[in-house]
Amino acid sequence: MQKVLWQQQPGYGLNASDIDVLFSAEQYKSRLLSLIASATQRIYITALYLQDDEAGQEILTALHQASLARPTLDIKVFVDFHRAQRGLIGAKEKGGNAAFYQKFNQQYQSNVQILGVPVKAKELFGVLHLKGFVFDDVVLYSGASLNNVYLQHAERYRLDRYFVIQQPQLADAMIAFLNAAFIQSEAIPRLDIHPVPKFVELKAQHRKLVRFLKTASYSLATQQSEHDLQAQLYLGLGRRGNKLNKVIKQLFQSAENELLLYTPYFNFPAPLLRILAKQLKKGVKVTIVVGDKTANDFYIPPEERFSKIGALPYLYETILQRFLERKHQFVESKQLRVFLWKHDTNSFHLKGISVDNKMHLMTGHNLNPRAWGLDIENGILLNDPAGYLAADLEKEKQQILAHCTEINSYAEIETIEHYPEPVRKILGQAKRVKVDFIIKRFI
Repeated sequence: MQKVLWQQQPGYGLNASDIDVLFSAEQYKSRLLSLIASATQRIYITALYLQDDEAGQEILTALHQASLARPTLDIKVFVDFHRAQRGLIGAKEKGGNAAFYQKFNQQYQSNVQILGVPVKAKELFGVLHLKGFVFDDVVLYSGASLNNVYLQHAERYRLDRYFVIQQPQLADAMIAFLNAAFIQSEAIPRLDIHPVPKFVELKAQHRKLVRFLKTASYSLATQQSEHDLQAQLYLGLGRRGNKLNKVIKQLFQSAENELLLYTPYFNFPAPLLRILAKQLKKGVKVTIVVGDKTANDFYIPPEERFSKIGALPYLYETILQRFLERKHQFVESKQLRVFLWKHDTNSFHLKGISVDNKMHLMTGHNLNPRAWGLDIENGILLNDPAGYLAADLEKEKQQILAHCTEINSYAEIETIEHYPEPVRKILGQAKRVKVDFIIKRFI
């Protein structure tokens, strides 16, 4: 068998004490603020967005205050160019988060820089979905962005996964990529300085950026570490030559005993569904933890005014129901176990892969067609054959499962006949004109 990708390159060595697993949005916020306050050399934050709400304002205030207190501190925030210039879906605000960044820049006059990365010409066709915050030699890695629910400003939270990794070379590799790809690119403007260039003004530079990103990768460790516990960084954009997608496929294929998958909603790309089918036939145990439709970002409670975007959680549920029906024999034998997460009005944003309790991929990749082919994604692969992380990852898993219900039959999943009338109408129309296939790829 051909060597898998992680066997072909050296990893960054780690001790078990170099990794700290956090278990809640509250811990994520607390550690984030602590790392901002203690950084002395550099803070590089990469997120889909830094939202203009109470939590976002608290984080941006902390960044500006850190810069004023330590003027030599290099602070850069990278967010999606398009996402930063619109409001929340359904909101009427103008200017988006960029106006918020500009206001704070004028107010504090610090060295903080906020840059907008246009991955594609339009947000629909791809966004900045890279994860990872670097504070000196520490990496805080999570799929979470920065807003009230991700940081649990009030009671509601959006659950993600959170890892704090102390590894200077790993941090350096992430910084080196951001410097080479974004800071040196003329396609990536400051969002905190008015006026922000229109995308049309950046088109020529943007073409160069996309060409670079499609073949880019993180710098490798200079030599093979003797540590049992190792980390490797992967990057991917587009369907061709995507190393992160290749690693994900190889992780699915390499499972000999058990494959554990976290995903916010069930919409796997076709290549992963094919591998799953083969692995189930081989006898590999597969556990999938997925958000209930009511824990989806786009879910709209029946008592609230409905909009078309609210049909998405139901669409994902129909995909899951059909999958479970096709694999019913594996569900009944408990070889395939599917858990739906639901906790009050909170939402679920977890993603990641564990193979045989030895290989663990921390990623923002949603294991869906959009992540597979449109967004730029990254991940940290932890190779832990000795099981140093086993106790913490099991604790994380049990805390997640505490709010889960196991699905014992596809018949337990609601079908379209039981959906609210507006949802039935939209899904019926989408199926008739065959746009449901397109929707699954883009959302």
